Amino acid sequence: MVRRRYPTDLTDGQWSLLAPLLERAHPGWGRPRKYALREVVNALLYLLKNGCTWRSLPHDFPPWETVYDHFRRWKKDGTLVRLHESLRFEVRTRTGRSASPSLLVLDSQSVQTTEKGGPEATMPGRR
Repeated sequence: MVRRRYPTDLTDGQWSLLAPLLERAHPGWGRPRKYALREVVNALLYLLKNGCTWRSLPHDFPPWETVYDHFRRWKKDGTLVRLHESLRFEVRTRTGRSASPSLLVLDSQSVQTTEKGGPEATMPGRR
């Protein structure tokens, strides 16, 4: 049964960029994959866009434990960073820009605090 599409689902073109960057099932390593990686990524995108909890993922996605396990593993092994870097490279080269940024701008924000140096100075002391 094919599920209805969510607005956050990857298009075929987007998936063709991501698929080669994600892990491949290794023959002879554990059991066969039960859920397609594309569905796991779609679930992650849904979660990020809607801000829901892991357990609140709709039931037509893979189980939340599976999605969380992939996310945790990809974060730990650097897959998410590699995905980001690769997609940034792709976007920049498609728009005719240098693959790596040549300038970095940092912005800081001022936060008011007490003149005396934080909450310790404004809270009454214990006796």
